[in-house]
Amino acid sequence: MDHARARAFAADWLAAWNAHDLDALLAHFADDVTFTSPVAAQLLGGDGVLRGKPALRDYWTEGLRRIPDLRFEVVATYVGVDALVINYRNQKGGLVNEVLIFDGERVIAGHGTYLGGDANPAGAQND
Repeated sequence: MDHARARAFAADWLAAWNAHDLDALLAHFADDVTFTSPVAAQLLGGDGVLRGKPALRDYWTEGLRRIPDLRFEVVATYVGVDALVINYRNQKGGLVNEVLIFDGERVIAGHGTYLGGDANPAGAQND
């Protein structure tokens, strides 16, 4: 992955999130994507591992339902061979890293990573 592609992806990703446009966001992901997130575990129960676009849609739909003012600001992007890390600030000011692994143009694996208490979204219970 080169830096121009990373910046373009991050701009599309940000625009889709801030518009709450899940169809535009999910268009970047492979049908058999695997995504992990401690927030998914809090919102949906289970181990926080989501398999496939339908599971990812369910997670993000629930997240937007619980956090209607969700908004992100990209702080930085980090580029790897087939990976992109988007470091962003959420609507609470918390810093988050989204680690995305690509196969060609599509994300095949992703990981939401959080600082301490920032993984506790509005309405979620602490475990």
